[in-house]
Amino acid sequence: MSDSFDRAPGAGRGRSRGLGRGGGGPEGGGFPNGAGPAERSRHQPPPQPKAPGFLQPPPLRQPRTAPPPGAQSEAPAGSARPPRPGALPEQTRPQRAPPSSQDKIPQQNLESAMAKPQVVVAPVLMSKLSANAPEFYPSGYSNYTESYEDGCEDYPTLSEYVQDFLNHLTEQPGSFETEIEQFAETLNGWVTTDDALKELVELIYQQATSIPNFSYMGARLCNYLSHHLTISPQSGNFRQLLLQRCRTEYEVKDQAAKGDEVTRKRFHAFVLFLGELYLNLEIKGTNGQVTRADILQVGLRELLNALFSNPMDDNLICAVKLLKLTGSVLEDTWKEKGKTDMEEVIQRIENVVLDANCSRDVKQMLLKLVELRSSNWGRVHATSTYREATPENDPNYFMNEPTFYTSEGIPFTAADPDYQEKYQELLEREEFFPDYEENGTDLSGAGDPYLDDIDDEMDPEIEEAYEKFCLESERKRKQ
Repeated sequence: MSDSFDRAPGAGRGRSRGLGRGGGGPEGGGFPNGAGPAERSRHQPPPQPKAPGFLQPPPLRQPRTAPPPGAQSEAPAGSARPPRPGALPEQTRPQRAPPSSQDKIPQQNLESAMAKPQVVVAPVLMSKLSANAPEFYPSGYSNYTESYEDGCEDYPTLSEYVQDFLNHLTEQPGSFETEIEQFAETLNGWVTTDDALKELVELIYQQATSIPNFSYMGARLCNYLSHHLTISPQSGNFRQLLLQRCRTEYEVKDQAAKGDEVTRKRFHAFVLFLGELYLNLEIKGTNGQVTRADILQVGLRELLNALFSNPMDDNLICAVKLLKLTGSVLEDTWKEKGKTDMEEVIQRIENVVLDANCSRDVKQMLLKLVELRSSNWGRVHATSTYREATPENDPNYFMNEPTFYTSEGIPFTAADPDYQEKYQELLEREEFFPDYEENGTDLSGAGDPYLDDIDDEMDPEIEEAYEKFCLESERKRKQ
């Protein structure tokens, strides 16, 4: 009874760890043989001061792959276990803490760990990114977004402004309709002298002949500027200066067709650009009618002669491209004037195929061109109106007519000579069948005696099978 008064309040009440009256075990704070408070005070470390107002953080769990810090240095000397027979030395054996290693940590280390938890601070990486850095663009990407709405204040010279716009059209031809008006207005405020107008013509000509894909866009640009540039100096307006520049190249056509490869390549680019100009350059007459430049038509005819007079492969290929581009328009214009120039050109092609020493592929291209011309350059004339269409003048007259089948399964249409007889036979055969849609809906009127007789009658064999089916169904239902 006296032992119970000697204990401090709560002493020896360790949960599931007490071994006797003192609580047993180093972790519960008990001592063997029921040691008193004085004995416990000598062995218990002094309490650590706690921070006021804060909860004590839980101790950090020690990694299982290594012993707890200070376990070897601060552990009691008698706690070391003797090595097992055949075990590795302590230095070479991997240090692995047992699951109960935390239970063997001295109370002082535990209190210190609870008071000062170890926090691992990740190293801070210094970034070199900056909000003021220039915008990034991948290699090969064009960040050209200017719409030319602010005019040419940012360009020191006319040539830089025009060349930049031409490059923009080359990369984005779809922006022609939205930006050409502003471009023309800017040029009207800048191009005020003869030299500036000549420089503009030369820049467009060089772009159209040096870049093959720009010949069509260059011809459209020339047509627009010829109608919207207001400057008209004594040396000529934009269209006149453009034709003069083309004439300069045209006058050396024979030498260019016989020149070296570089000269011929530049000459071929000029020929194709002149063909685009002939199709796109519009000339308004005094009465408001729009016509093409006749001088370009004459020039194209002479250029074809120069190409066929020097039947090298690249010259013949250029002639084929030009005729595919402008052949139908040239032939229609020559026919209106009563000329047979296209017949002469086709005869010239046939002579080249027979006599010239060109490659086989080029001869095949020339023959395909002759075949294209024989099919009216691939054009399909529109069929006549419905009122005028007859089986005699319209080959597609019976195209949309339905197809019928005879009793033998032979198809026939309205284009067949005996269509009336076959169709009448089909009508007589259909009178023996009721009118049903595909979904089985009866299209005939109610109360038709013929159809009523068909619905009421049943084949004896079918009727017997139906009665047998009803009896079998009734028997299964009763089961």
